Amino acid sequence: MRDVIAELIPGWDAGQTAALATVVRTFHSAPRPAGASMLVTSDGAVVGSVSGGCVEGAVYELAQQVIRDGRPALVRYGISDDDAFAVGLTCGGILDVFVEPVSQETFADLDSVRTDLDASVPIGVVTIIEHPDARLLGRHLVIRADGVTGDLGSERLTHVVGDDARGLLAAGRTATIGYGPDGERDGEGLRVFVASFAPRPRMLVFGAVDFAAALTRLADFLGYRVTVCDARAVFATPARFPGADEVVVAWPHRYFAEQSAAGLLDARTVVCVLTHDPKFDVPLLELALADGTLAYVGAMGSLRTHDDRMDRLRAAAVPEAALARLHSPIGLDLGARTPEETAVSIMAEVIAGMWGGTGESLGDRRTPIHHSVDVRDDVDSGELV
Repeated sequence: MRDVIAELIPGWDAGQTAALATVVRTFHSAPRPAGASMLVTSDGAVVGSVSGGCVEGAVYELAQQVIRDGRPALVRYGISDDDAFAVGLTCGGILDVFVEPVSQETFADLDSVRTDLDASVPIGVVTIIEHPDARLLGRHLVIRADGVTGDLGSERLTHVVGDDARGLLAAGRTATIGYGPDGERDGEGLRVFVASFAPRPRMLVFGAVDFAAALTRLADFLGYRVTVCDARAVFATPARFPGADEVVVAWPHRYFAEQSAAGLLDARTVVCVLTHDPKFDVPLLELALADGTLAYVGAMGSLRTHDDRMDRLRAAAVPEAALARLHSPIGLDLGARTPEETAVSIMAEVIAGMWGGTGESLGDRRTPIHHSVDVRDDVDSGELV
């Protein structure tokens, strides 16, 4: 929903009905993750994608039908269907797609969802995608850290699902959960889709160098909120880093300590140290490696710089377990030469660490392309969006 809400709101404001198609569950090498959305407006325009082109034609026809009759639909596309290749999902994956009519009548809280998304406030949306009572299909709850808005049809169901959804929102997870018709945790017949919209993950880039300029542009493209920090005011200027959300003049370790103390760093935060100057690097890395929860900590430099840096960190009593979390020299071996190529190398390593990738050529593998995310038995497709 996040990717299409800007185009959805004008029609909603005008009292029109659109159709929102959302991937709610994936299996095998599905081309798009749970949470991917495609919008079909009342005048037939299309925004977004649920499969990167594989089944969009079939989903578009279903969306037009949903707009006409107002009845939500849950459809599976993939190799388990006899007509899988007819609709074009030839990648070997399976998608469950929920298509719902969206209007002021069906989703009265949509405008408040938009407001929170624009303000980067963590918010979740629960949608009933399966229920024995067809009248409850498409009911929503809006989940925030301080409470729940909406009604799923009964007080018990609203309470149980709302409680579970708040836990998923806190973890930044999107998932499908099954219950009994009135929220029985050991029951079946009801499924809800919980979409968690957390603020953009942060990337802290230390060192206002040419490599940082290229890295900030690529990280911004990949959805990170990027901060460039350097103690040298002459280099740390917004004009040099148009891809950064903010440019800070401060000693790196002091800025990191302030952000950590304020609770502004989390398990999705990426730290890239590009200064290769020990007076900046070592105090900063001592703090970053001591954190233990960050998604990624990498430091640029030659092998000689790396060896010297490791010696200094050991002399500062940084434990070996913490040193093992340091990606240095930073990035994957792509043979990169230019700042732009180096940025690709760094982000490739970040992505591999996020999803459990190996960095090897896909052509040399005979295992599934997409790495699975381990979840509880009663929670499916728990993926970040």
